[in-house]
Amino acid sequence: PLLVDKESTKSGVENNRAIEKLRLEGCTLLGTLQVPRVGGTISVSVSPDAWRRATSLLSFGVDPSKDPDPFHGKMPNVTHLIHDITFGAPFPPGDNPLQKTHHVMDNESGVALANVAVKLVPTTYKRTFYAAKETYQASVSRHIVQPETLAAQRSTLLPGLLITYDFTPLAVRHVESRENWFVFLSSLVGIVGGVFVTVGLVTGCLVNSVQSVAKKMD
Repeated sequence: PLLVDKESTKSGVENNRAIEKLRLEGCTLLGTLQVPRVGGTISVSVSPDAWRRATSLLSFGVDPSKDPDPFHGKMPNVTHLIHDITFGAPFPPGDNPLQKTHHVMDNESGVALANVAVKLVPTTYKRTFYAAKETYQASVSRHIVQPETLAAQRSTLLPGLLITYDFTPLAVRHVESRENWFVFLSSLVGIVGGVFVTVGLVTGCLVNSVQSVAKKMD
């Protein structure tokens, strides 16, 4: 189940353009979702009612609700920080593109849709002395859809975060292995033997050279 921390937490995203000097109040989403191995979507968005009022303000400057100022002077900002989203067990050799990433809505309204497309590659990860485990590698593409575009197209999508994931038909098997001890020992013996042979040849050449020079001097 998806757990929502209802208590307001003083967390936020530091915008590189410094549009927010203070941390924004928000909430933290934490949990685990069990999904079938087919494509799907994960969405965290504003409510349909809030978006309806926002489109009215953006398009006509009129709010159909009874509250004369439902947003208290500004639109609800959907800027967010993704701490970590993982599909399956972690894959240590690769980086997770959905870890410590943020989407800053730096337009005037602060409302937009962060559309994230994720391609998942089924991966079998096998380490030496460990059992193989099934996981996924992810490739991500993303873009920001502005609220004017959503309103003009009468899209059913709501501002916030939309993650669309799909599974590739190809699978990867990643195996980490070490050479056999006998191979290591034979290589070591060959190296040591080569060193002794080389030292013997060099020593023999030096001794013969010294003896030749000594005979000429006599």
